[in-house]
Amino acid sequence: MDYPRLLKYCLVKPGAWEDEPWEGDVVAKVGDKIFAFLGETSVGLKCGRTREEADELILVYPDDVSASAYIGRYGWNVVRLGGAVPDDELRELVDQSYAAIVAKLPRSKRPSA
Repeated sequence: MDYPRLLKYCLVKPGAWEDEPWEGDVVAKVGDKIFAFLGETSVGLKCGRTREEADELILVYPDDVSASAYIGRYGWNVVRLGGAVPDDELRELVDQSYAAIVAKLPRSKRPSA
């Protein structure tokens, strides 16, 4: 999957919107929380509730998935686009990241689907 298709996939989620909190860094948010850090060659996603859960994906795709800098200890990974992670699995990872972030939003800020 390439960057434009991934961005489009993220933004069709209920309540999702594009932001650029730091110059040149595009993210997808729901409410006021980030669920995807989008780059030209990779995407950062919440891949587990814990670092141990997120590490399972790294074991399967060691050349294409790594722990995110700074927030990796909270279950965030960086997934390389165009690598060994199949497009359907990447979409599932986006879905899971989105769902994890929505679940943490106050009910009043959750999108109605």
